[in-house]
Amino acid sequence: MRKSNLKAPFLKRLTLLSERTEADSYPFNLPVLDAGRLDLAFDRAITFSIGANGTAKSTLLEAIAQQCGFNLGGGSRDHRFGGTPRDMPLAEALRLSWLPKVTEGFFLRAESFFNFASYIDEVSTLKRYGERRFHEQSHGQSFFALFRHRLGDDWRAIYLLDEPEAAL
Repeated sequence: MRKSNLKAPFLKRLTLLSERTEADSYPFNLPVLDAGRLDLAFDRAITFSIGANGTAKSTLLEAIAQQCGFNLGGGSRDHRFGGTPRDMPLAEALRLSWLPKVTEGFFLRAESFFNFASYIDEVSTLKRYGERRFHEQSHGQSFFALFRHRLGDDWRAIYLLDEPEAAL
């Protein structure tokens, strides 16, 4: 792994632009958006979002992933496969502040990992994923293969992990 002289985090701030929200519609009616107000500062290389089901943790990660250009079904900017969720209106209402702007990374969406694994098994040489097809491994083994061989190999990247503990 290469070392960086740039200090993480690269995503410094996330701000909801209230003029781009529709207060009575999903996802803008979620309590976390506090009637059109949301301003989060990130000052650490790793951020954990913890809360009860239905508090918009996944919705917020999906919106960040869309802003990064990642496939909403999981993967990086290069992964394009069908059966993925539609665009998230929340993404258009967010301002992400970067230093520097990061365009590389990965969005792990545990609930759609099966579809991502099927796509990779079909189109990839598997060199970046441990040389074994995901569907020839157990659920846990395939997650760990992804973690070991694909995530963290770029020191200037953002990794958005939605429920990465699912395979445990």
